[in-house]
Amino acid sequence: DCIGAMDGTHVPCIVGADLQTAFRNRKGFTSQNVLAIVDFDMKFTYVVAGWEGSVHDARVLRDAQCDQSFRFSHPPT
Repeated sequence: DCIGAMDGTHVPCIVGADLQTAFRNRKGFTSQNVLAIVDFDMKFTYVVAGWEGSVHDARVLRDAQCDQSFRFSHPPT
């Protein structure tokens, strides 16, 4: 069963010289790592932005799963 889709993307950003190493992604440009989840009506149900571009997608997802203010939906049983 499936309830929607999720994906991560990198949004280019400009940061100060002291933050460029943390925000530089594997492709070499500075970015924010963004995770988005949509339902089948193409409505965003969750978006988190602001993670440094060097952070792996799995870390962003793990942090979202641990966020007590957000409960991931589950398919009906």
